[in-house]
Amino acid sequence: MTENNYIYAPDTAVSDGFRCRVPMKGTRQVFVINGGVQGTGKRLSISVPDNGKLDETLQIISVRTPEQAGRIAFGNSIHFGKNSSGALILCSHTFSEDPFVTEETSEISLGEGASASIVLMQNEHNRAAHNTEFNISLGEGATLNMVFMILHGGSIGNNINIALNGRHAGCDISGLYLVDGSQKVDNRVMLLHNVPECKSTQLFKGIIDDSGKAVFKGLIKVLRDAQKTEAYQENHHLILTDEAKGLSEPQLEIYADDVRCSHGATNGRLDSDALFYMRSRGIPEKEAGLLQQLAFTSGVLEKIHAPELRERMAAMVEQRLRGEFTDCKGCSRNCC
Repeated sequence: MTENNYIYAPDTAVSDGFRCRVPMKGTRQVFVINGGVQGTGKRLSISVPDNGKLDETLQIISVRTPEQAGRIAFGNSIHFGKNSSGALILCSHTFSEDPFVTEETSEISLGEGASASIVLMQNEHNRAAHNTEFNISLGEGATLNMVFMILHGGSIGNNINIALNGRHAGCDISGLYLVDGSQKVDNRVMLLHNVPECKSTQLFKGIIDDSGKAVFKGLIKVLRDAQKTEAYQENHHLILTDEAKGLSEPQLEIYADDVRCSHGATNGRLDSDALFYMRSRGIPEKEAGLLQQLAFTSGVLEKIHAPELRERMAAMVEQRLRGEFTDCKGCSRNCC
């Protein structure tokens, strides 16, 4: 990757008091301020050359600031060349309680034999709306592991379009979303198996509290020539109140006849028998419920390959479920 593709910036250059809590060992940062790369204002464009490798995890921190409140729209692109590899962390934040509306388009492509690991964390305040369209394509033998961590936001929408365009390509897409208050989260996945002998897996989980609402709509489409396809999709919601709502619409559209495909979805409550068991052994009711919620999140957290990052994200999820992880109001800028 050429050095002029991005800018490394210290946290103090963005906002006094902002401190990123994602592990910094082996991580370099890029700041995108109100849609433009810090220092240039240009759209983010990253290209890893053929046979190249990101020796350090690259963290792209996208922030909205009060200097440009209201609605903005921008795009970015990330390309992994033939036989290249690397790890990315994509974070989005808001630095004030202005009614931000963000429309973002992210183009991600993996060339032949490329391998990428991407963790995306969304953490915005209760008056912010952020909609992102991801257009992702994989070439022959390319592999992608992508994990969505939606911790906070008034209205978060992700349209995830993935095309497996080369034989033996594979992707593992997963997401965890924590929804409370009157927040809304909408995840939609369109996954196209265009060629034979590819594999995809999806696992999306949401915990919905108060009067929050979460939607998951996922379509796996297997074209006629895409024989020997393996495609699996799961979506599970844990609903904590009568006012909370979770909608699941998993779908399969299969035109090939030699495939292994499945999908499933559940909306459920906390396990009352397990709660009784834990309470009978001295665990307070609130803590017992929290332990069940943490167990529910583990399947997605385990998809994060880097141990240090996985531990950091697990700690942030626990803080969020305990009510210790807040939005912008009165926070200390410990945003990610």
